[in-house]
Amino acid sequence: MNEKHRRPNRPDRAAPAPVEEVEGQLEGRNALTEALRSGRTIDKVFIAAGDTDKGLQRLAAQAKEAGAVVVPVDRRKLDAMSTTRSHQGVIALAAAHTYYTIDDILEEAASRGETPLIIICDELSDPHNLGAILRSGECAGAHGVIIPKRRSVGLTATVAKASAGAVEYMKVCKVTNITAAIQELKEKGVWIFGTAAEGSIPMYKADLTGPTAIVIGNEGEGMSRLVQKSCDVTVHIPMKGRITSLNASAAASILLYEAVRQRIGGTNG
Repeated sequence: MNEKHRRPNRPDRAAPAPVEEVEGQLEGRNALTEALRSGRTIDKVFIAAGDTDKGLQRLAAQAKEAGAVVVPVDRRKLDAMSTTRSHQGVIALAAAHTYYTIDDILEEAASRGETPLIIICDELSDPHNLGAILRSGECAGAHGVIIPKRRSVGLTATVAKASAGAVEYMKVCKVTNITAAIQELKEKGVWIFGTAAEGSIPMYKADLTGPTAIVIGNEGEGMSRLVQKSCDVTVHIPMKGRITSLNASAAASILLYEAVRQRIGGTNG
């Protein structure tokens, strides 16, 4: 090609910087609906200007009635604010989630007259996994979820959206040290069941009818060595196909509903 006709080199366009996830930001209609229903304080609601959708307008009116400031904005502003990329025309800023204690979780079980059923997440990094676990846990009647303060996703907008609103009803406890939390649970009579591919017994042989905490390991590495050593029992989910592992949230759902099955009159053996 003739030099004078050659196009000048252009630097590659930089990809847009990802929006940092902030606890307290809610995205989408279902997330805001459940937050309002649960009585959570909503400070401000950004709604797509000019959107005539009656459902969206009704939701904005409910938020305003609950004391929130409703601000119509251009959809491009919502796009720029969004971390889920699926805001459905509304983003809300709510009071930060309240984190609970282990005692709060055990008191929740006592207040329902039920045997404790708790989920412990050992350094989950995928917000979709944590959100799905909150959703499954809420549906299965679990009394709380324990997560570590560091090296773990918190209660962000993506987690809230993936939980389909369950984050508003599930007690989440954030602890400095998972092994210390496990020891505290043991001292209070809770049995700790760790999930691992090499678990010593199949899940159907585990007695999940008593006070139970199910440990779900990190997506890549599974449970840490110290956490696994702290478990009373390690269980595995029988695998019949060619794939030898399950997604963390899928594994949690299977274990939770095995506990539900046993508690409503099934057997464990």
